[in-house]
Amino acid sequence: MASDTSGSLLVVDDDRHIQNAMADYLRSLGHRTETASTHGEAVERMQEFPFEVVVCDVNLPDKDGFELLQWTRENTPDTAVILLTGFGTIESAVEAIRMGAFDYLTKPVIDEELNLSIERAINQRQILQENLQLKAQLNEKHGLSNIIGKDYKMLRMFELIESVADTRTTVLILGESGTGKTMTARSIHQLSNRADKPFVEVACGSLPETLLETELFGHVAGAFTGATHDKIGKFLQADGGTLFLDEIATASPQLQVKLLRVLQEREFEAVGGNQTHKVDVRLVLATNQDLEEAVRRGEFREDLYYRINVITLTQPCLRERLGDIPLLLDHYLKQFNMQTGRTIEGVDDMAMHALQQYQWPGNVRELVNVIERAVVLCKGDRIGAGDLPENLFAENDQQANVEAQLGGASLKKALTTPERQLIVQALESNGWNRQNTAKSLGINRTTLYKKMKKYDIDFETVYKHA
Repeated sequence: MASDTSGSLLVVDDDRHIQNAMADYLRSLGHRTETASTHGEAVERMQEFPFEVVVCDVNLPDKDGFELLQWTRENTPDTAVILLTGFGTIESAVEAIRMGAFDYLTKPVIDEELNLSIERAINQRQILQENLQLKAQLNEKHGLSNIIGKDYKMLRMFELIESVADTRTTVLILGESGTGKTMTARSIHQLSNRADKPFVEVACGSLPETLLETELFGHVAGAFTGATHDKIGKFLQADGGTLFLDEIATASPQLQVKLLRVLQEREFEAVGGNQTHKVDVRLVLATNQDLEEAVRRGEFREDLYYRINVITLTQPCLRERLGDIPLLLDHYLKQFNMQTGRTIEGVDDMAMHALQQYQWPGNVRELVNVIERAVVLCKGDRIGAGDLPENLFAENDQQANVEAQLGGASLKKALTTPERQLIVQALESNGWNRQNTAKSLGINRTTLYKKMKKYDIDFETVYKHA
């Protein structure tokens, strides 16, 4: 009867009778089985074909099975090796497993014992492959590559994320709502050595003060009215991993004291409890408010602020990196095409102009909603201006009316600021490469140099206050 788990096997034994008998038995179970009589033949076979399992006798004419095991570990590490020997000892079995053998069986091998060992090896390989696929999917969904942008501010943020990700250092992410702070926090976790541990997110601003403390630290039964059983808080849930506290500026003074203690001592008590819990948690926090100003107003503890403000990442708002809109558009268009089964190729020139003129108060989150809406409404192959919300054009029309009312020299003076801003944005989008910037602006390099000199644009002046 064929096994439910079939695979590709290589039997290595210099005794032709044992080799053929074993191969025939394994083929009868449904396995694709090849044979070899020496270490050299086995290596040739494995270089030609990726076997899932190698069943190898320890004693071979040229080199022994341990040497084939070593070669396999170095060259085809996904292949499981089962060693066979007629002189089995506990010491040799331990040595085989230490060197990476999946199993170690003594001759004469019982058919059922061999079958069970092979099935276990194939099942383990499948589990490992599934885990690798899941990790790849997590990296694709939450990794750094999922944060889209080539603007210089974004490139600086990428560098900082990669520098701090694999440390225990607390990270504070600053930025307006909708800029993607949660995505950045997930990327920090995914790039760290805690990626296999939990990533736990708490939106502090969405919970009342009384609930937020128990949400974070848990409570014991009877701690307050309605607490009928013990509750494990988010800090314990995130033990070994990363805890992301969004909207941290909304934390109450009482909660700020407990957070400070956790950061300093890595321990806390549940609400109503007296048992001290030790935790190994990496904290990432985010806010869209000015914490320095909150400290000056006495609304946020100064000692906690300095404790969390170790590494600060500033998430640029979308209006400061309008050059990234085509990249973001392409990325999310592919996502929504896949979700809806559409095959929309892009946007027409008028729609792109509108997207790049709009100021995006809702940042990337707003852009994603606009793209999803446009994909649903679009009747053709490309998104047109008619597929975009009216408010995108209302803002542009209002700006145009204001400029038209300025007139003459006033209009020329007023247009100086937008032109300078446009040149700076183009430079940032092209990594300050003058040749590429001039090309993207549709002017020659000499003209670009003249305008940069006219508006006093250079790297130092743009970023000296950044």
